[in-house]
Amino acid sequence: MAKQTFAAQIGAWADKIPEAVEAIFKESAQELVKQLNDQITEMVYDTPETPNYRRTGFLRASLVASTEAMPRLIRDNPGAAVNPDMGSVILVIAGAELGDTVFLGYTAAYGFFVHSGSNGRAPRPWVDLVAQRWPQIVAAKAAEVGKRFGLL
Repeated sequence: MAKQTFAAQIGAWADKIPEAVEAIFKESAQELVKQLNDQITEMVYDTPETPNYRRTGFLRASLVASTEAMPRLIRDNPGAAVNPDMGSVILVIAGAELGDTVFLGYTAAYGFFVHSGSNGRAPRPWVDLVAQRWPQIVAAKAAEVGKRFGLL
């Protein structure tokens, strides 16, 4: 399957209204973040705890966004409960311009091992599952924005 440009995916009507393209871009990215949060909650935090592991919420709260580079896996769990705050992630998305790449990454050093599984634990591939939904997320946001702008 050939890779489509973002503009081609959302439809020719959007080319005529740059504000619509920008709205679709930002709202799609925000929806992706919401779905990442929902999926990690379902696959990791809503499941029974394993022995010798105390849940703190750190992995979920370690999600960061950047328009410069992919965030690095560098942070260790502080061992205390951490509340997720998506405010800084949403601000990066809101400040992004068309053509920017928005990099999203979990900076918890153990995030990869939870995602891919290790030491006999089953993988919990929440990122892969949500990333696969990107075309559907964009299509849904394009429809919403198109209706809101009176274009569909």
